[in-house]
Parts: sequence; structure tokens; C-alpha cells
Amino acid sequence: MYDVKSPHATEFISDEEVLATLDYAEKNKNNIEIIDKILEKAKLGNGLSHREASVLLACEVPEKNDEIFSLAKKIKEEYYGNRIVLFAPLYLSNYCVNGCVYCPYHAKNKHIPRKKMTQDEIREEVIALQDMGHKRLALETGEDPVNNPIEYVLESIKTIYSIHNKNGAIRRVNVNIAATTVENYKKLKEAGIGTYILFQETYNKERYEKLHPTGPKHNYDYHTEAMDRAMQGGIDDVGMGVLFGLSTYKYEFAALLMHAEHLEAVFGVGPHTISVPRIRKADDIDPNTFENGINDDTFAKIVACIRISVPYTGMIISTRESQKCRERVLELGISQISGGSKTSVGGYAHPENESEEDTAQFDVEDRRTLDDVIKWLMQLGYVPSFCTACYREGRVGDRFMEICKDKQIHNFCHPNALLTLKEFLQDYASEETQKVGNALIEKELATLGRSQAKTEEYLEKIEQGERDFRF
Repeated sequence: MYDVKSPHATEFISDEEVLATLDYAEKNKNNIEIIDKILEKAKLGNGLSHREASVLLACEVPEKNDEIFSLAKKIKEEYYGNRIVLFAPLYLSNYCVNGCVYCPYHAKNKHIPRKKMTQDEIREEVIALQDMGHKRLALETGEDPVNNPIEYVLESIKTIYSIHNKNGAIRRVNVNIAATTVENYKKLKEAGIGTYILFQETYNKERYEKLHPTGPKHNYDYHTEAMDRAMQGGIDDVGMGVLFGLSTYKYEFAALLMHAEHLEAVFGVGPHTISVPRIRKADDIDPNTFENGINDDTFAKIVACIRISVPYTGMIISTRESQKCRERVLELGISQISGGSKTSVGGYAHPENESEEDTAQFDVEDRRTLDDVIKWLMQLGYVPSFCTACYREGRVGDRFMEICKDKQIHNFCHPNALLTLKEFLQDYASEETQKVGNALIEKELATLGRSQAKTEEYLEKIEQGERDFRF
């Protein structure tokens, strides 16, 4: 029996229910009447169930697929406007005791250089990231209770928040570390993290256990129930995702939405973000050995269907994907992207060091600088945002979801996006990017309505050199 409120992973992610859902979707993938009913429901902007969404994902009717993509674009615009939030990953350590067969950090990999940054090295990395213009980081580390204990993570967060270089400051640290205890999640909350992020990798339990043959991550239930423990520990915002390519994408899609349904049913708030990474080449990992890879067209449809199904949830795409792919899915649902990223330990302060590049978790497809990414986004008509005001003002968890579901988040985010963009242009941008950005800000100011005068006042203060880090 599928029990969305059960605390047990195998009940709220019921294999029987996933398979029944896929069977239902397959039988109705060309059923115009059912597809139309689902699309009409989706147009209300309240989301879809995992079964309804799976029918849309399976749909093979060309004109209906066109409607799906058009609706995804409309919902993206209604909820998130033309803003795109920027972040960068920061890898602290690649020591890991797990045996994940898709990750080069696995314990059996004896030729990859292992590195754990000291607090002084972390300071160097953070200053390098601040000098690029970043304000939001996603902290990453392998699972190793000896080399990467929770105390090391907490100390590193404290170090990151303490560094103010010139006009730079990291205003929000999101954390992507291994599943842990309620007590440790409480410690992360007290340390002031933003979102706790954990990818399921695959929801197919049999496949999961084969892909994680050794180490604590082998425990499917403990890993899958981590978001429950994080919320019990007081963390308001959690970020989910799967690694597409490890199992069949339709299975992962249905289960991912079931997980979101579970969190909303139990805690009153679904995931703050959903990430959509695809398996990529790495040190000793060949993605071609995984038979469930997906092409760009399928990937785009997954993004569109997630956006329709959970309109309130932010969606993240990293530099795993190429510029061309990222450009395509931005309009379909993506609201956050990384820029100028390094997936190696110590890769920002010393990019010329080949041994540090050898510590990378995966190959980066989009290697442009942050300045180039910002200029590209603006030329496409997007407003790059470094805003973290929601965290600072307590608009998190169910409060954020309520505002977002009412489509009111635009009133908070758009002015702050322009202000943080202005900070970037003043402090870090190239001359060409400044020209593009200042023209965009002038254009966007006219859309603010009652917020225009106050925003113009703050823009003038930023031009005069004021930086109070409120945004």
C-alpha cells in the first residue's frame, strides 16, 4: 500500500506504486482526453500528482508535447519571472569511504589525489570566489567520518561566513553533504546554512544498492529518509535531485515527485529546489557504461514536466551541462545555475595547479567565467541575481512556499535581483558586461511599479559605494 505519510522510505517511495504509475502512463500516453484534463488542471498552477505528471512525460502526441513546453514556459514566467540565481560549488574534501560506482571519489580509486583543505586554504578559495563576484556557495564534501566529520564542516562554514574581502561576502552557504543524524542537522541549522541538499542518485532500491555496494551510503532507507531528519532538525529548506542515467528516467521522475509529495504531506512544505544532473565523465568513470543515459530532448522534457508539476520549487542546473543545453532549459523551468565553477578541491585559488584539477568530481561542460555567464544571461533577457534576502528575512520553508504559491515572490525578488546585479556590475564586471547590465537595469526598473522609487534610491547608494549586505 502506497503511504505518502509513512516515515519509511519503501512506503513513501513504493516500488509497486512507481511501476503502477509507469504502466498507467504508458497506457494513456496517447489518450488525448486524459492528457487534456491533466493540462487543464496544470494551467491552474497548483501542480500535478506523480501519476498525472508521468502521463505528460510519456506523451507521444506532438501537438500535446508542444502544449506541455508552452505551459512550462508560462508557469516559469509566472512564478520566477526572468530572474536567474547564481551560485558556485565549493569542494572542501574528496576523501570518501563509499563505493559509489559512478563517482571517482569512491574508496577503491587509489590513483586520484586525495585532498582536504585547511581553514587557511578555504579562506583562499573563498576570497577567490568573492573576487569573481559570488555571494552564494554550495558546500560539497565526500563522506568520511574521520577526514570530514561534522565538526570540520561546521568550522568551515564559520570560516566562510567570517571572510569579507573588499566588497565581497558570502551571504549564504548551502550544504551538500552525506545523510546524517537529526542532531547533526540541528548543528547545521545553528551554523546558519541555507538549503540542505542531498541527491538521491536513484530511487530504484535494487539499482541503488548495486550502485552503492560498500560504505554507509549503501543503506537505501537511511539515505532516502534524510530529508525527513533534516526537517526534524529544524532545516526549513531542502534540495533534492537524482542523477539521471543511473536508472530509467521515467522511474526516477515518478519517484522524485512522490518524494516531494511526501515532504509536503508530512511537513507542509515540499522541496525548496530540485536539481537535474546527468552522469558525466570523471577520473575513472565512463558515462557510456551506464545504459540509461538520456538525450537532450528527453532532458528538456523532464525539466518542463517538473516545472509544471511543482511550480513552487526552484530548479537547478550546473556546469555539468553545455551552454547550449543550459540555454534551452532556462526558459522551461530552471531558476538557478552555477557559473565559473570548479569541481576540484582547491580549484579556484590555484586553477593552474594540475594536481588540484585531478581531484575534480566530474568534468565541467560549461567552462566560461562568471562574467561571461552573467553577460550571456543578460543578453538572453534574464536578470542574474545574487540575492539572499529571503534567508535573511526569514522567508524560508512554509512561509516561502506560501508566498511563492501565491505568485507574490516576484515583488520581493525582482528589486533585490536588480540591486545585487548592480553590485556585481560595480565591483566585478568587465566594461562590456557593465554596459549590457546597466541597460538591462534601466529597462527592468520600469516593470517594478511601486518598488521603482525605492529601488532607484538603493541603486544610487550602491553607485556611491555603500554595501550593507542586506540583499
